[in-house]
Amino acid sequence: MLAIAGSMALVLGVIGIYGVISYTVSQRRREIGIRLALGAQRSGLRWMFVRSALVLTGLGVAIGLGAAAVLTRLMKSLLFGVSPLDPLTYVSIPLVLAACAVLASYLPARRAAGVDPVEALRSE
Repeated sequence: MLAIAGSMALVLGVIGIYGVISYTVSQRRREIGIRLALGAQRSGLRWMFVRSALVLTGLGVAIGLGAAAVLTRLMKSLLFGVSPLDPLTYVSIPLVLAACAVLASYLPARRAAGVDPVEALRSE
């Protein structure tokens, strides 16, 4: 049951990151068009949006790791067979979250890099 709850939390987080980055791309469409018209590289635009998602994910992971370290006494009574300060868990879970954030932000970032500059500037 805990694995199902954790998986659902991960899926909801990925959907949330995708939604936020997708909304950001749609709001900044004109800016993206101007950047492309002035000669920005498409890979640079993709990296700009992926980087913003990684910054948000990094902040969330840092807050979560801090909260988990503070709440080790409560977690000790809930965990069976794993110590509250298990290094494998504290390293692997942030890596999985970062990989999911990259995946969730890459799709809208790819869409942003595919914007036609002329059409983006003409639309408003």
